[in-house]
Amino acid sequence: MKINKYNSLVFAVLFGLGFSGHAQSKQWTLEECVRYALDNNITIKLSELDVKNANIDKKDAFGNYLPSVSGNASHSWNIGLNQDVTTGVLRNQTTQYSSVGLNAGVDIYKGLQNQNTYRRSKLAIIASQYQLLKMQEDISLNVANAFLQILSYKEELKVKKEQLTIDEKRLARSEEMVNAGTIPRGDLYDLKATIATDQQAITVSENNLLISKLSLAQLLQLKEFADFDVVDDTNAKDENNIMAQSPTDIYNKAKETRTELKLAQTNLEIAQKNVAIARGAYQPTLRGFYGFNTRASYSDQVKLDANNQPYTVGPAPIFQQFSDNKGHNFGFQLDVPIFNGFSVRNNVERNKVSLEKSKIDLEQKSLDLQRNVYTAFTNAKGALNTYESSTVTLEARQQAYNYAKEKYDVGLMNSFDFTQAQTLLTNAQSDVIRTKYDYMFKVKILEFYFGIPIVPIIKK
Repeated sequence: MKINKYNSLVFAVLFGLGFSGHAQSKQWTLEECVRYALDNNITIKLSELDVKNANIDKKDAFGNYLPSVSGNASHSWNIGLNQDVTTGVLRNQTTQYSSVGLNAGVDIYKGLQNQNTYRRSKLAIIASQYQLLKMQEDISLNVANAFLQILSYKEELKVKKEQLTIDEKRLARSEEMVNAGTIPRGDLYDLKATIATDQQAITVSENNLLISKLSLAQLLQLKEFADFDVVDDTNAKDENNIMAQSPTDIYNKAKETRTELKLAQTNLEIAQKNVAIARGAYQPTLRGFYGFNTRASYSDQVKLDANNQPYTVGPAPIFQQFSDNKGHNFGFQLDVPIFNGFSVRNNVERNKVSLEKSKIDLEQKSLDLQRNVYTAFTNAKGALNTYESSTVTLEARQQAYNYAKEKYDVGLMNSFDFTQAQTLLTNAQSDVIRTKYDYMFKVKILEFYFGIPIVPIIKK
């Protein structure tokens, strides 16, 4: 017992001397926790970057429709016997010249690959958005679970502290009764042992509460969490009356709203586009092209006179040479695939396999959703029945404890039997707390499948 208590104190020191040791300037609501997690969770930020990448891929796909244009320029020196690039005469000299060119090309037909690639890129954006939404929904559920876990431990700690207060008062009363000779002194020792047990239970509850707060703070990516706490909201309620729905109605609604089905359907459509793109490689491609080039020399030029005798003249003006030496070329290029080592066929078959896997994945997601909905409904219904039964048990245990207390106060019951009645009451109180929050979380899950978010998710 002493070791556990010592460890708990060390743990509290390591994590900020405990959450309850500081004055609370703010208590977080469930909605605030979820909102903060959606804005700051690292996993969600990574999914948001995936959406940005998908949008960039769409721009790449759109660029395939546009012509490609490139320019080139060069300047060179030639030493020795060289052909004059302007006159074509061979001369032993040092020459230098410049050339400028421009090339353009555009796909006219490419087996509809560009069109299908662009359509696939738009589907990829939708898929990345669904993936982000699914991540946000999962984080919201995790935050809700951690939030309710804190409330559960807070109530449990409150019960343990109240029980300690009652036992301490009973100890003072028992000392008076021992002095009066009403009860034996052994009962006093039993009661002191009970108080020690109460203190140990409080220490365990405080540790559980501390760890649960730390877990939620880390889930929210909080940098400062020493004073982190949540608002007490201990009402077990079904505000949306979800338990009045049948599991079939919830499943039908889930098929329309659940993100995992939409994501699987979109991935199936992407796989279909991949097959179409792969098949496009079977077809011929037609490309149009255009080229422009010109050049200029910086060396003296050799020309022929009327008698075909060579003579040397200085270089013409640079811009005049560029104008005189310009040229154009344009046309069409047709490529017809004949044999490529079965690479195209294998690529088509590979994408067909991926398509079949996407179909199976969609079917499996639908089956999983149906099973999860019916399981969630059964669990929520069972949790409600358990919570109601534990409430009835607590009422009975409270009456039994009150009766035992009356008998103990007048000396008609020994300390051991009274402690047993008290222990049963404490266990019943703990069962009510546990079953209440279990029911609350299972209702949240059922609402989740019915399309009711914990908080509305705002698209950025």
